[in-house]
Amino acid sequence: MVRVSGKGSGRVSVTGLACYKPGSRSRFFYRARTHRGRTGERRSLSEADYAGLVTAAHNQLHVPMILVWDNLNTHISAAMRRFTDAHPRLADRGQAARLRP
Repeated sequence: MVRVSGKGSGRVSVTGLACYKPGSRSRFFYRARTHRGRTGERRSLSEADYAGLVTAAHNQLHVPMILVWDNLNTHISAAMRRFTDAHPRLADRGQAARLRP
């Protein structure tokens, strides 16, 4: 739990990756961004933020990763599709296909 004062602190966006591997301890990676409401400032996490988080997790774990996204526009954008296509070890296509409902 994180306690945040509501006095002029701005808006906080947080994203995270929970990583599990049989026989190993779980890992959690996250990124937080504070938005102060300045002119021209983005009010949410960007594709670059998500790509940086996934890259950092992959660099520490050194294993293929399966990403499970919701339908947030940033997750399904063309920029993220290009990122995942350029990094084939981020998703084992065969395993990912079996996870789809």
